[in-house]
Amino acid sequence: MFKSNIRDDAGSGAGEVSRHSTLKYPFRLNFYEKPPLGDVTIEEFELFAIDRLRVLGEIESSWARNRPSEEVRKVVGDQCAKYVPLSNNTAKTVELDEQRRKDHIGHFVLRLAFCRSEELRRRFVKAETALFRVRYDADDTLERQQFLKSMKFDWSGITHEEGIALQDQLNTLIGAPEENTDFSGFLKVKWTRIPDLVEKRKVVLKGGWAFVPATEQSALVFHEFQTTLECALEATSKALPRLDEDTRIIPLLNNLSQGFLSGASFDWGSSTATTAGGVTADMIDEMARKHFPFCMRYQHEELRKRKHLPHFSRLEYGLFLKVLGLPIEEALIFWRKSFSKITDDKFNKEYKYNIRHSFGLEGKRANYPAKTCMQIIMERGQKDMECHGCPFATFASENLQTALMSMYNVGSQDMGEILHLVKGQHYHVACTRVWEISHGVKKGAGLDGESVTHPNLYAAKSREFEKARTKQESGEDVVMAEG
Repeated sequence: MFKSNIRDDAGSGAGEVSRHSTLKYPFRLNFYEKPPLGDVTIEEFELFAIDRLRVLGEIESSWARNRPSEEVRKVVGDQCAKYVPLSNNTAKTVELDEQRRKDHIGHFVLRLAFCRSEELRRRFVKAETALFRVRYDADDTLERQQFLKSMKFDWSGITHEEGIALQDQLNTLIGAPEENTDFSGFLKVKWTRIPDLVEKRKVVLKGGWAFVPATEQSALVFHEFQTTLECALEATSKALPRLDEDTRIIPLLNNLSQGFLSGASFDWGSSTATTAGGVTADMIDEMARKHFPFCMRYQHEELRKRKHLPHFSRLEYGLFLKVLGLPIEEALIFWRKSFSKITDDKFNKEYKYNIRHSFGLEGKRANYPAKTCMQIIMERGQKDMECHGCPFATFASENLQTALMSMYNVGSQDMGEILHLVKGQHYHVACTRVWEISHGVKKGAGLDGESVTHPNLYAAKSREFEKARTKQESGEDVVMAEG
């Protein structure tokens, strides 16, 4: 159970650990057996969890996209370096304890968020174990050995008598000469603790015991991490009801778990700021065709056909256009021209106020952000003539195929992959594949190796891609002209 004190202020707290003092977190690796103690601000509570969730979300996306293990390690390593960096003890220019404190707290916040159902626990354990595996493989050899010694696992070495009795099998397993009698590198554990190694025939079995060679001992560590976390989550789930009265914490935990289940775990950093570039009302039709994600392009086409959009669709699409870079003056022009069947008086009375309100010019004058993929997926539109929501989540299979073929020219081979992703509820990964297909980018190379998590991120990356390609083509033309 997470026992830290939560503060509403964003103060740094006392007792900062000096880089040159004894480290509070002596190792980069962590089994998270002890909860973080001390003060944690509300801002840290949320930020640390969201940053960690970015990494876990990308791990799940990598699995959904069938990335090879080497590519997964690289993607996860890049994500960790960006959001949850952990340096080795030899690093001289970073605050090691601060890095490891963030990692520690982030893990325990997500443990609170994901302990509440069997499905959440299963996915959390799987992703966290994969993260630990990447860090374990990348860790400094000496530090890793010191960490393992500090854990004091209840494994036993093999005795000389046991080694001699199994000499032929053990030497065959490690490819050693028949006369070899040095089995000091083997460990002896109950076979039930390493079912994966047993299935792959990478151990010698006798009397319910498995004799594990040194080259496979990392599997023991990973299994121990997984088992420890599974037990901890069960214990946390029983203690969680004690938090029900804390109105600050429960909404954050709900948001984190819903984001994880929807496959889109965090907000895009630019979701509240408009994109520079002077977007005008007359540019929207072409931009929709070239740069909009499925959800926004579908709403745009519905707007053109109906000459109108229902309330929630207008809100979702209007905020997307605002962040895209459409200023209030052009937004009023765009919506007025789009609602061509109504009079100016009706438009001014029934729609103009809401448009200005979304820009923070009416009412409480809040700067409303565009909706994230998580929010759009969870809203589930397509009811009572509404057309908001994520089409990947709401469209029937036949309608989805027809729309993707007509809007993005998705072929039959790619369509099968997208439908498989949708069936597994990996909607954001399916959207990412559509981006790659429509931009002629090889699988896994779109959006800097990450997945779509926000409609405006999709559009921004599309516009960046077009600018880069135009610049490259222009440069190639110059070279040819000079030749």
